[in-house]
Amino acid sequence: MGLTGCCVAEEERRVRANAREYNEKFQYANNCIKTSKYNIVTFLPVNLFEQFQEVANTYFLFLLILQLIPQISSLSWFTTIVPLVLVLTITAVKDATDDYFRHKSDNQVNNRQSQVLIGGVLRQEQWMNVRVGDIIKLENNQFVAADLLLLSSSEPHGLCYIETTELDGETNMKVRQAIPITAELGDTSQLARFDGEVICEPPNNKLDKFGGTLYWKENKYPLSNQNMLLRGCVLRNTEWCFGLVIFAGPDTKLMQNSGRTKFKRTSIDRLMNTLVLWIFGFLVCMGVILAIGNAIWEHEVGICFQIYLPWDEGVHSAFFSGFLSFWSYIIILNTVVPISLYVSVEVIRLGHSYFINWDKKMYCAKRRTPAEARTTTLNEELGQVEYIFSDKTGTLTQNIMVFSKCSVNGHSYGDVQDMVGPKAELGEKPEPVDFSFNPLADPRFQFWDPSLLEAVKLGDLHVHEFFRLLSLCHTVMSEEKSEGELLYKAQSPDEGALVTAARNFGFVFRSRTPKTITVHELGQAITYQLLAILDFNNIRKRMSVIIRSPEGKIRLYCKGADTILLERLHPVNQDLTSITTDHLNEYAGEGLRTLVLAYRDLEESYYKDWSKRLHRAGSVLEAREDYLARLYDEVEHDMMLLGATAIEDKLQQGVPETIAILTLANIKIWVLTGDKQETAVNIGYSCKMLTDDMTEVFVVTGHTVLEVREELRKAREKMMDASQSVCNGFSYQEKLSSRLTSVLEAIAGEYALVINGHSLAHALEADMEVEFLETACACKAVICCRVTPLQKAQVVELVKKYKKAVTLAIGDGANDVSMIKTAHIGVGISGQEGIQAVLASDYSFSQFKFLQRLLLVHGRWSYLRMCKFLCYFFYKNFAFTMVHFWFGFFCGFSAQTVYDQYFITLYNIVYTSLPVLAMGVFDQDVPEQRSMEYPKLYEPGQLNLLFNKREFFICIAQGIYTSILMFFIPYGVFADATRDDGAQLADYQSFAVTVATSLVIVVSVQIGLDTGFWTAINHFFIWGSLAAYFAILFTMHSDGLFWMFPNQFRFVGNAQNTLAQPTVWLTIALTTVVCIVPVVAFRFLKLDLKPELSDTVRYTQLVRKKQKTQRRCMRHAGHVGSRHSGYAFSHQEGFGELIMSGKNMRLSSSALSSFAPSTSWIETLRKKKGCEGSSAGSPSGAADKTLKV
Repeated sequence: MGLTGCCVAEEERRVRANAREYNEKFQYANNCIKTSKYNIVTFLPVNLFEQFQEVANTYFLFLLILQLIPQISSLSWFTTIVPLVLVLTITAVKDATDDYFRHKSDNQVNNRQSQVLIGGVLRQEQWMNVRVGDIIKLENNQFVAADLLLLSSSEPHGLCYIETTELDGETNMKVRQAIPITAELGDTSQLARFDGEVICEPPNNKLDKFGGTLYWKENKYPLSNQNMLLRGCVLRNTEWCFGLVIFAGPDTKLMQNSGRTKFKRTSIDRLMNTLVLWIFGFLVCMGVILAIGNAIWEHEVGICFQIYLPWDEGVHSAFFSGFLSFWSYIIILNTVVPISLYVSVEVIRLGHSYFINWDKKMYCAKRRTPAEARTTTLNEELGQVEYIFSDKTGTLTQNIMVFSKCSVNGHSYGDVQDMVGPKAELGEKPEPVDFSFNPLADPRFQFWDPSLLEAVKLGDLHVHEFFRLLSLCHTVMSEEKSEGELLYKAQSPDEGALVTAARNFGFVFRSRTPKTITVHELGQAITYQLLAILDFNNIRKRMSVIIRSPEGKIRLYCKGADTILLERLHPVNQDLTSITTDHLNEYAGEGLRTLVLAYRDLEESYYKDWSKRLHRAGSVLEAREDYLARLYDEVEHDMMLLGATAIEDKLQQGVPETIAILTLANIKIWVLTGDKQETAVNIGYSCKMLTDDMTEVFVVTGHTVLEVREELRKAREKMMDASQSVCNGFSYQEKLSSRLTSVLEAIAGEYALVINGHSLAHALEADMEVEFLETACACKAVICCRVTPLQKAQVVELVKKYKKAVTLAIGDGANDVSMIKTAHIGVGISGQEGIQAVLASDYSFSQFKFLQRLLLVHGRWSYLRMCKFLCYFFYKNFAFTMVHFWFGFFCGFSAQTVYDQYFITLYNIVYTSLPVLAMGVFDQDVPEQRSMEYPKLYEPGQLNLLFNKREFFICIAQGIYTSILMFFIPYGVFADATRDDGAQLADYQSFAVTVATSLVIVVSVQIGLDTGFWTAINHFFIWGSLAAYFAILFTMHSDGLFWMFPNQFRFVGNAQNTLAQPTVWLTIALTTVVCIVPVVAFRFLKLDLKPELSDTVRYTQLVRKKQKTQRRCMRHAGHVGSRHSGYAFSHQEGFGELIMSGKNMRLSSSALSSFAPSTSWIETLRKKKGCEGSSAGSPSGAADKTLKV
């Protein structure tokens, strides 16, 4: 067997209780966890290694080394090292701060206290000191420290109750049970003598499976997942329990499902790395050209001037002079990518992060929780998201079940009524029903339709039978802490809501024993004999109880899915079934979770015969489940319909609207949940991900590879067949002509895909993942149910692998951490399930609805601002730097600079830095309200239209064009121009001042044209920078500085003399006009002939500016009839058998406690992008349909 941590994988695990020395020889991991990336020793080398993975940082380090060589450097080394160190320091401090919080979280968890049995005595130990083989005592409401084998508990038969929120997101309790042989080990002296050995599977990430064997006293006992308590669970309603540590720390299933902390970079960062390499190649080409020119000039011309223009020491040939000139030009021309670019990018990102933190519209007053940008490196990628992967419980929903409506004998109850009778309008709710007549009513329960209570009081037999069923047909446990103070322990929140509803309407479930149930019906205590529980499971989708009343009548009560129960009713129920089905459709259309209720009276003789057969089936060893299923199916026939219930799984506020708007922004939303299929699908309808207008919802539930493959194939065939039948020949051929690699991209209709966890495990295998992704991407909505945390991460990784799209994962629990870390952007909801998701996230807030604002406002603006910033930055620096290239042809390729060296130093730091920073931080094309109203505005970011290789080359071309005019217009003017006194105007210093002044004015006018949203700060920075330029220019050319530093400031008096000449100002004006007019003309024509959506929105805004009320683009549509089943019941199989056995009965009462115009140019580009993505090896995605608001 391999050892943990070795290169050989562990094949099995051997653990002996109370034997640390024996277990230590296997070198199992201890219980200390680590989610941080660095420590004090590794921080500097690892962080620098990560930072120098950025090509730009390596590039600047290379330039710094060159500048340290005096023979080739014409610029001071400090101009590079200071900004480089500044960038590295800022990034390192940010990374260190992030990692500090991870260390803090790790220490908080590792230092939790646990009671460990050592030497027969319970000792307080930190979690990090717990070892495999230790026996731990847990108390009520404590977190489980490691993966434990449950040995014994305070409950009868070694039972204990746990909450698995951090593992699968479910808040309902689950039951675990010790094996009988260890359940009797109740005190520490017995446990200290326990020396059993467990041989089990090695560490893995399967939350729902465990296989092993306990060897003790020469016997062996099989172990399963029902005997295990996993790290991250919380002990509930159990005073204490003891467990044997099987897996610790990183080997626990929770940590096995947690992804590694990954270094995240945006697509713009990755593009920048490529562009820097291209620019460096361009720089080398320019250096080679100028070096060749230098060698030729020195060989042909320079050789003749050696007397007064000798070569530098060590230069003995024209070739070597050209070689040195090459490196000199590399240094001079390096400003095409100045390091100030990266400083500015970090400043802009920091500003965007503060805007998110300060946004009052993303502040939750109820929880006093603001939005938080936990990273500053991903802001612009928020404007490029195409796929959102969301958890369900706690993210989309509040996980609070409320009894909302019901149908009894054809009458629907629960609609809010006003005094006259018709349904009340929203906001006009009457007072809730008064349950004060019932001393046992739950004060937290509210119902708004008084007619249901009136029916109870008037003695309506159908209503009485309805609530009697709800009070009897369940597996809820009841605890009475004091007289009249009932506390229900429900395995699922659905059951708790139904039993609580019956309680408030006068049918109070009071207590139970293995064979009886006591109910207070309208104040009268009645005890029913419990004959059988026909337990719930996902195949049956129903549960039943068989009850004998005090009068001796035997009756079966059943509740379950409408799709199952309605076909098992007696034919006499036909008319009632029709009415109830209408009610069910109405409830399901509102997104409510529905159950149908029915009953059947049984003859005594029939029941006795059936009971004997049931007893015999229970003792069968093989195919026991099949025998029981047939018997259950037999008795659950010819039932009488009572009615239906409708429970609201409360969505978080604004979820349907948020999903609708994000969908209009062409963002695909996939729900990845650990919840059961029916519950997840129901929430899909509630939040409008799934609609009744969809062509079909495909459900994949195969248990084998072949079954899953076949179901996926059939789904694709149906989509293709429907598309071929709907599309006419022209439109279909037109779609195919766009070179789409898959016909699925041309489908007509809307589809959804629902897939279970066991099917997903096969679908994610290497030979089927492309088929799964192709099918899923052709669907409008995808819901993955019963998935493990690792499967969530695998789905995200699959989309990242094959689709050229930015992914975002959002969740609120520890089970979402792996998914959050895997996605390009991770968002944590600070909700009910702890802070693990928040700590692992890049952004956090308290409600799902804030995601809309984060993406459509902050994300879109961040992307827009960053793209405009980069385009302008490259433009201004190419315009600045390329002048040196042209000047090289007129200065003998001597690597002499056009400008004064102080202008070169200050150009990017002072003269042009603040205006572009202001644009990068504050600019916006449309106000935030319009960004929300017109979701289509988000699409340019998804298509990466605003900054890409094409836009980069356009900026470079404009910069080169500007540099040509900037050099040759003054050069041509100065060739023949004279001063006012008749002297020749042309001299090097005057030319340098003229070109520099022209450059500063032209780029300042350009930034004014590029700025779309003017603030006082923009005005101040633009005009202030111009003023600063002239102030510094005149200062540095002043007599005072020359007298103090004659070797440093040699341009004495030049600015005053040059700028006093009208010819110079005319030259500057001509240069500015010729540089700017083509840009203005091009933009005017583009705005007039081919406006973008943002241009149209701005025009619309100007038209509406004086209107008091603005039309909203989205109208709330009324509910339509539903055709889908609203059944959902988050319940587990096994509780019924447990109750009937009496094993879980308490011995004491103390422990069980927009409108958007069609943008054809965007659609065309999207199709082109799809073709490129497909040709790059990615599978086909979904068809991109024009979205309708």
